[in-house]
Amino acid sequence: MSDHADLSGLLLSRIRDVADYPEPGVMFKDITPLLADPKAFDALTGALADVAHRAGATKVVGLEARGFILGAPVAVRAGLGFIPVRKAGKLPGATLSQSYDLEYGSAEIEVHAEDLGAEDRVLVVDDVLATGGTAEASLQLIRRAGAEVAGLAVLMELGFLGGRARLEPALAGAPLEALLKV
Repeated sequence: MSDHADLSGLLLSRIRDVADYPEPGVMFKDITPLLADPKAFDALTGALADVAHRAGATKVVGLEARGFILGAPVAVRAGLGFIPVRKAGKLPGATLSQSYDLEYGSAEIEVHAEDLGAEDRVLVVDDVLATGGTAEASLQLIRRAGAEVAGLAVLMELGFLGGRARLEPALAGAPLEALLKV
């Protein structure tokens, strides 16, 4: 069995399906059992840090909120800085913001304007790629801050929601790596 198959098996064994959450008909992928297992969390952190190295990243951006949980230890493991991208109104000081559309309206994310610059190659880390709206907005925000997008790395891609196709123009050739695809 390959290392990738071993990693995939370990990660999948620690992700719990929760039916009808947050609403009827949705099968929620709960990663809290994975986070509670030090071996699985360490393997996940190591795999994402490897993605950061392969991408030549100088910084890791984590998307609120689970992207913070994954991105911060990835940055530490890879020896890189960590930059939180937050929901609007949560960061003090000068920020750059980016709006994006949701199924039921719109939302806005922000980053501290001084945290990214032309010398940075940024890997965006999040838990799940679903429709890609938040990830797409984060890529736009990173470029508006003057930095280069090194790629996007996620624990899990929900392929049936079409996020990858939506993101391809915004990635502009930068890699999208999903450790698991469902």
